Amino acid sequence: MNEENIITLNDKDGNEIKFEFLDLISYRQKDYVVMLPLDDSDGQVVILQLEDVDDETESYIGVENEFVLEPVFSLFKERNKDFYEFE
Repeated sequence: MNEENIITLNDKDGNEIKFEFLDLISYRQKDYVVMLPLDDSDGQVVILQLEDVDDETESYIGVENEFVLEPVFSLFKERNKDFYEFE
């Protein structure tokens, strides 16, 4: 694991959660990050929408819409099929 790929985010309660950044996927003119929680051992990725707040700040928004999650994850799997093993 490369330390440069580690992102620390705060949840709604202010707790820090560390993620490994896996990929940035563009879908329907929006950007989504695919990340793996480091403290979670089940191997499921998290997909968050990336939003620029200003020139120096980004915000990550949880995605719950299956019509966004499924195609973004499919794009991620296709782009990374040589690097990860998917079930």
